Amino acid sequence: MPDSYKPLQQDPRAWTTRIANRLHISWLRHTYPFASMGDRVRIHHTCDIKRPLAPYIHFGNSVMLDREVWLNVPEVPSGEKPVIIFEDSCVVGRRCVISAKNRIHFERNVIFAPGVLVMDHNHAFNDINAPIVAQGTTEGGTIRIEEGSWLGYGVAVVCGKSELVIGRNSVIAANSVVSRSVPAYSVVAGNPARVVKQFDPAKGEWSLGLATARKLATVAE
Repeated sequence: MPDSYKPLQQDPRAWTTRIANRLHISWLRHTYPFASMGDRVRIHHTCDIKRPLAPYIHFGNSVMLDREVWLNVPEVPSGEKPVIIFEDSCVVGRRCVISAKNRIHFERNVIFAPGVLVMDHNHAFNDINAPIVAQGTTEGGTIRIEEGSWLGYGVAVVCGKSELVIGRNSVIAANSVVSRSVPAYSVVAGNPARVVKQFDPAKGEWSLGLATARKLATVAE
């Protein structure tokens, strides 16, 4: 190790944040009627979670929500089952927004970069004579992001209808807009997002996605 190396000293103010977060978690655990809350859950004290919506949110073990995450349920569900589900070891980056009208399910070890949007509905706008704010939301669908997947910075996952599934161990590149299902072991990018690379477990190798292969073929011509 070079002589000039000096370990970074932690800002003493960080202890204030740690204490605030621990008090916040304790308060949430004892006063918010979550569908369930596992062990070692960490929720930053700046996160926006309304208490009346807590029964529709499930946290597994070791889930972490970074600062300014917003969990939203725009309409009170007709049933009692949770509509936002975090399985074990999900990590949600700062300033992410998750809005579930029907059901958004994150399987184990799903991780988010900052600024990700996940919505299973949208704003209605069909009536051109009414303000959009007065038209409510669309019927929407459901979203399931399978285990081990990674959502890059600024990704938007929006489901207009039916079921949208992002297959396990997939990577969604920064600023991509996903509006349809993605196969497992895929790398997708763009707006709209398309598969640019995919792992074939049978062959044990990566291959180019159809969109990338077509682009390369066009350049070669």
